[in-house]
Amino acid sequence: MQLIAMHGWAGDAQGWEPFHSAWSARSWTWQCGERGYGGQAPRPVAWQSGQGLKLVIAHSLGPHLLPASVLAQADAVVLLASFGAFLPEGASGRRLRSAVAAMASQLAGPEASAMLQTFMERAAAPQPSSLLPPGIAAAPIAASGRQRLAEDLDLLAATAGLPPGFPLQARVLIVEGGEDQIVNPQARHQLRNLLPAADNLVLAGVGHCLLSPALVPTVCGWIEGLP
Repeated sequence: MQLIAMHGWAGDAQGWEPFHSAWSARSWTWQCGERGYGGQAPRPVAWQSGQGLKLVIAHSLGPHLLPASVLAQADAVVLLASFGAFLPEGASGRRLRSAVAAMASQLAGPEASAMLQTFMERAAAPQPSSLLPPGIAAAPIAASGRQRLAEDLDLLAATAGLPPGFPLQARVLIVEGGEDQIVNPQARHQLRNLLPAADNLVLAGVGHCLLSPALVPTVCGWIEGLP
């Protein structure tokens, strides 16, 4: 088993720490991509040579942040709190577009850290953000990090379906948070429509960060059941 994990917008590789012991206990080879928004340096990912199942696990915008060449080789994909087009059609999409534009403006100013902290609180809700691993908002964001955040926020707003290179032949698990305050229900519904053969799981009572003790054992159990 080779596993590549990719965080979403405003996340970092530390977000996969709850999975580390489970992956290691199963002797899976794993690596975590890193965009370098905060204190960590950007870290690309690539499949290692050799045989074995190739699996991508990505949160939110994560699959759109992977190179198409990496995503295309995956035999299985786990999508955590992800979406088709982030901005839905209609009034709800227009309101969300305005909110994204305001976030982009704040990234360039002194309120960037406060905005990111507010975003993470909404992403964690209804659980407290204190349950999250230390994130990028814990320290001032360098200019290079703000630039990557701005670029990926533009990418988020421009998403219009599955990311380039998505392997349509792959087995797919879609995991949603029942109380997700970040991804619009229309966007979640669109993803299910784009991948009608996918397995679907909704974790009740949790938000976009999927802060549930059931997440790791459920995802690992699904992976272990792959042919």
